[in-house]
Amino acid sequence: MLEVERLESRYGRIPALSGVSLNVAQGELVALVGANGAGKTTLLKALSGVQPVHGGHIRFDGQDIGARHARQRVQMGIVQVPEGRQVFAPMTVQDNLELGSFARGSKHTLDRVYALFPVLHDKRQQLAGNLSGGQQQMLAIGRALMGDPKLLLLDEPSMGLAPRLVAEIFAQVAGLKAQGTTILLVDQNARAALAIADRGYVMESGRIVLDGAARQLLHDPQVQQAYMGL
Repeated sequence: MLEVERLESRYGRIPALSGVSLNVAQGELVALVGANGAGKTTLLKALSGVQPVHGGHIRFDGQDIGARHARQRVQMGIVQVPEGRQVFAPMTVQDNLELGSFARGSKHTLDRVYALFPVLHDKRQQLAGNLSGGQQQMLAIGRALMGDPKLLLLDEPSMGLAPRLVAEIFAQVAGLKAQGTTILLVDQNARAALAIADRGYVMESGRIVLDGAARQLLHDPQVQQAYMGL
């Protein structure tokens, strides 16, 4: 579904992505792990069209989308859950969700999202800014699902959450994968991300330095020492 080939991007003169290549097949959950500043978020932004690309190719469903605007990519089915959640705090939970279907016709009804996240139904008329961090993360994921994604880009869903909530969020992500959603998951919590993934990539300083089956990477001494504190 997604093919990234020798992707290059920079901030001014500072390289951010240097020859990144990866792929995600339909129905896969692929984890991208690495330390803060490795380039993971920059890569997701490049895929969704909000970060300029200065070389290489991005192909989605067989089409080169490198020159397409962010809105066009959403209409094709690439939907991102941004780092830090970025919900519309002054708006209600339900209004946030309905905005998720604005650019792309939705088969994912409010009822489906509410079934996945019952707490959002209970708080649907509350302002999003009054939700807890975990509830805001559920709202950000639910808003993305309203866009009927072919490919869901998840950026640091565990950031700032208590361990119990991290486990809950990752269980929900695994459930989405089980329902057939194709997911590229970025998270600094390498253990949790790789535990639910099919395959994984390890990123350092804007480059892919390791890739393989998620189970293999979980037990790789290099990954354990660098990202799991073992």
